[in-house]
Amino acid sequence: MIADNISGTAGLENMPGSAASDNERLGEIIRLPKITDPRGNLTVAEGASVPFEIKRVYWLYDVPGGESRGGHAHKKLWQLLVATSGSFTVTLDNGVRKDKYLLNHPWQGLIIHNGLWRTIDDFSSGAVCLCLASEMYDENDYIRSYDEFLHYAKGRRP
Repeated sequence: MIADNISGTAGLENMPGSAASDNERLGEIIRLPKITDPRGNLTVAEGASVPFEIKRVYWLYDVPGGESRGGHAHKKLWQLLVATSGSFTVTLDNGVRKDKYLLNHPWQGLIIHNGLWRTIDDFSSGAVCLCLASEMYDENDYIRSYDEFLHYAKGRRP
């Protein structure tokens, strides 16, 4: 059985009824440096603000209503997802439990560790999902079958 909980950028608390505690979260919302200026704000992702070396950057945009992105896991790669515009929901799954995160502020990002299945849904109109990745693209790092992921995840548990 997979339990669900949802975290938002407003408080990061688990939904009522969830058995997960704060220290058991699958992902981690971080605040990136935000420089406020009357001419427009600036947020930076560099150095100590990102817990890995950034080797690849890409972004998702113009996602049609009702569509889902992701639907895979990585064996090695870590990611930082940021809603640079609009909002979307990220679901992380370790094979036992699912956590949901609403991303809707360009100064906050979601750290996704390796070994987690991820899906991205509920894109608002004009949403842009920026992804900073710890590795260059490597097809061999992907797990694209959910059944294969469950087998992989089971083998990682103590």
